Amino acid sequence: MTDWVIGKIKKINYWTKNLFSIILNAKVNHFIPGQFTKLSLIIDGKRIHRAYSYINSPENINHEFYIKNIETKGHLTPYLYKLNNNDEIMISKNASGIFTINNINSCKNLWMISTGTGIGPYLSILQNGSYLEKFKNIILIHAVKYITDLSYINLIDKLKIKFQNKLIIQIITSREKKQNHLLLKGHIPELIKNGVLEKKIGIIINKNNSHIMLCGNPQMVYDTQKLLEENYGLSKNLKNKKGNITVEKYW
Repeated sequence: MTDWVIGKIKKINYWTKNLFSIILNAKVNHFIPGQFTKLSLIIDGKRIHRAYSYINSPENINHEFYIKNIETKGHLTPYLYKLNNNDEIMISKNASGIFTINNINSCKNLWMISTGTGIGPYLSILQNGSYLEKFKNIILIHAVKYITDLSYINLIDKLKIKFQNKLIIQIITSREKKQNHLLLKGHIPELIKNGVLEKKIGIIINKNNSHIMLCGNPQMVYDTQKLLEENYGLSKNLKNKKGNITVEKYW
């Protein structure tokens, strides 16, 4: 049974028509970067809740969540979208999930691959920085439809400065018309399958020295995991059997 506590909205950032972030203050228990919690509202007499990953580092007093508004079909997000400063919201006191760095064995190359709002847990992990000394290279892949969907690009740039050459960043767009040498256009599974992503990064995915984290669109996660298992010989990372693919599916 979920233990709920009251949170108070401190700020809402509206990035695009449908992308927004909620920043709230609440007395929750300590969480591990990469974990998710639940946000909840009472709507028409019923408690509606959904899971969202923390973006902030655990030591921050305010908690941040990156959300896509599902205007016509969303049971909760349209109501979250309309919240105002100082409004109350329920948040689960305890976090959940094993999409965390302490669950991953040391290796040379850690790939953090995301689509859309799936960038969230990586931002929490990188801002916190715990356990990242286990890896020589960290490759952050952020795939969006358009450049305007890069809501956290300023934070990503700051993290690049923080980690210097240890952190390699690659932005991918699927529908952007304007392209430049810093961007790749396409979908993640195809870019891995045809070798374009590895060539652009300059690092090869290898089962002996790589760990792949996948977060975001469930279809991307499924297709990429299947490709990595069948073509690269990688295996899923489990509690009782260590592998080199760690996944988190959104919605």
